[in-house]
Amino acid sequence: MRHDPEVQNAISRYQMGLLRVPTAGQSGELLGRGTGSSLEFQEYREYMPGDDIRHLDWSAYARSDQLMIRLFREEISPRTEIVIDASRSMGLGGDHKSLVMKQLAAMFALMSGQLGGRPALFIADDRRPVEHLTIESLNRLDDLELTGSGDLGELLVDGAIPFKRQSVRIVISDFLFPHDPDTLIRKLAAESAALWVIQLLNDFEQDPTPLGGRRLVDVETGGETDMIINQDRIQQYKERLQRLQTSLARASRRVHAPFVTLVAERGLTELCHTDLCQAGILRAE
Repeated sequence: MRHDPEVQNAISRYQMGLLRVPTAGQSGELLGRGTGSSLEFQEYREYMPGDDIRHLDWSAYARSDQLMIRLFREEISPRTEIVIDASRSMGLGGDHKSLVMKQLAAMFALMSGQLGGRPALFIADDRRPVEHLTIESLNRLDDLELTGSGDLGELLVDGAIPFKRQSVRIVISDFLFPHDPDTLIRKLAAESAALWVIQLLNDFEQDPTPLGGRRLVDVETGGETDMIINQDRIQQYKERLQRLQTSLARASRRVHAPFVTLVAERGLTELCHTDLCQAGILRAE
């Protein structure tokens, strides 16, 4: 993936959408989106259980009778942690989905490396702890097999991903597994400087077409069910998918993380130019 033409084109045209500030000694030259200790005020938001009470704004409480948190942006070194969902569902529907996932992972790792960072790429499959690649071992992505049967939620509960504090975390998954979006996103964002949430689907997952009677097999659990895939079923599926995406977007906003859904068949070049730039995840050089 390091030498993939689309990846090379992307890293020559775009950079990671993090705010730049003058270099400040050991802390680096990027601003995160977490609650930090720098003096640059970011915004207010309503207090939620678990927030640091040291950031409560008592004058705002006196004015509005609401507990409000003052958010600041902290300076961070450009450490990037990229999590890719290596479960079997990421390989469904042909090669588009798995290819774009690998391209995205390589692209973000190389962009981070250009900033002087040491990106860590975590392979979220069934191994405990998860395997991680460095920028030097990035070519191992080329032969990565998507064989996992678990999900990101289970890995986080098990503490299998060794996140470091104040990192920029990029998570790439279809998120098509049972989970509570609020809980999952909060765990992914915990003690990070920034979190980017990327849902990657194939065209059929985003917009399925009628297939008639089919026996459906869950590639991760082996469970089977017979179903007539008609317009009514498709409409029910689309409504559930929309609810999931709305919940993920809402949970991401609560931790100040961009959320975007990408359709793999559109290709990396178009996804960078439109979706990722519009989400603020990338910006043109």
